[in-house]
Parts: sequence; structure tokens; C-alpha cells
Amino acid sequence: MQVVATLSLKGGVGKTTVALGLAGAAQRHGVSTLVVDLDPQANATTALDPEPTTATVADVLDEPRRAVVERAIAPSAWGEGLDVLVGAEQTERHNHPDPGAAQLHRLDRALQRMAGELITPDDADGPGAERYRLVIVDCPPSLGQLTRSALSAADRAILVTDPTMFSVSGVQRAFDAVQTERERSNDRLQPLGVLVNRVRPRNTEHEFRISELRELFGPLVFGNVLPDRSAVQQAQGACLPIQSWDTPGAREVSAVFTSLLGRLLRSGSRDRPAASA
Repeated sequence: MQVVATLSLKGGVGKTTVALGLAGAAQRHGVSTLVVDLDPQANATTALDPEPTTATVADVLDEPRRAVVERAIAPSAWGEGLDVLVGAEQTERHNHPDPGAAQLHRLDRALQRMAGELITPDDADGPGAERYRLVIVDCPPSLGQLTRSALSAADRAILVTDPTMFSVSGVQRAFDAVQTERERSNDRLQPLGVLVNRVRPRNTEHEFRISELRELFGPLVFGNVLPDRSAVQQAQGACLPIQSWDTPGAREVSAVFTSLLGRLLRSGSRDRPAASA
């Protein structure tokens, strides 16, 4: 199981859009995926439209037992192979500015319990497959307990930004947060890269900001950027993956997410220790 956090310390840059686009790409390519909605706004949960649950990620952070985790997970309305660990406004109660180590590792413990679960096909006698090959954690746009919990549990972090004058400082703070959490508590954590969202072609300001990012972060900045296309908002409004929205703009955006998924899966992950129920 590989865990990736979508991260931005500047609001409004499309962090949840990236989490949803990556989830849609994974589903399209047969990669069993769980989306963990850590943002108290719960926009990812709204877009994925899961079935009702008797618990949420807030309850999981209260008590990360397997039984609680199971009650907080539901299939998404997007179809087979994509589940949601549902978000809720109550998750904000866990967003302390200076959490202790025990608080930070509750999400990791919950995901370790998921990693230890295997699914064996009905017609197979051999070893089963992992329940989820990929876990995508959508973080809130702040560096409190919730984002740090995601980084404590993640193998990779995608730093999301837009091509504006505040993009450089936002990416630098997010990059520093990844490095700090890696040194503190999670030596398997690595930044996968910087993804620039909502880019308009032939826009001088956007071209300048992207060049600025490439000068500072070099190959960490993905070669493919996400174009600013109305199809993204249209698909989210319809609670559908961008991959199923049949317009030229949607296909252009989908291609970027397919490339991102390939890079993520090729990056690999380290084995996680088993956790008891």
C-alpha cells in the first residue's frame, strides 16, 4: 500500500482537485484506492458522494481501531475500486497547532491496520491482494495536526500550487513542512514533486511564475502542468471523475493525471510494519 498526501499551505489552489483527479486516474487504471478526506471542509467527500457511514475520519482520529475505521469507509459513487474514508466538519477538533507524537500517529496507525488486510478472490486459493494499493490523503490548507498527521503517514507528498505571486512562498513552506516531518517522525516520506494547477496558455504572468518555481525547485516541478479548464468544475459539480467528462479540456486534464499516477506508482514505497486490531 502506498500513501500519498496532496498538500498546499495556500488555500484555493486546487489541492482537492488534484486528489480527485488522481483518484479518478487510479480507478480508470484498475488501482484499488482509498481517499482519506482530512480537510474539515470535506469537499472531496462531497464530490465522491459516498454512501452514508456511522463514523467519519474525526472518529478514526479519536480512536484508530479497525472497527472504527471500517465504519468510516464507504464506496464512492464513482464506481468499483474507489472508497472514501469520509470527512466531516468535526475533524477540525483534531487540528491542534502543536500536537503530541501520539496524536500525530493516529492516522498512520489506522492505515497500518488497513495495510494488514488482504482480499482473496473467491475463486483463488493463493495469497490475497492488498485491499488498497493506493491511499490518497487530502489535507487542509494549513500546517496543524491534520496536515502533519498526513505527512506522518505518507510515503510521498504532492505539493500543489498555482502560478501566482504567492506560489513560491507557499511551495517553500510546504516543502519545508515535508522535510521537517521526515526528520521528526517519518523517514520514508519524500516529496513526489510540485504540481502547478490552473495554468492558462500564453499568459505572461503564469509563464514567469512557473519559470520562477523551476529555478528554485528544479526537477521537483513536474514537466506537465494542469491547464485551467472549465471541465474540472463541471465534472466536480456533477460528482463525476474528470476522466468520464467527455470534452477536449477534460481529456487534456485527464492526461496529466494519468502521467502523475504513473510517476507515483513508479516511485514505490517502503513496507509498513504490521499493526494489531
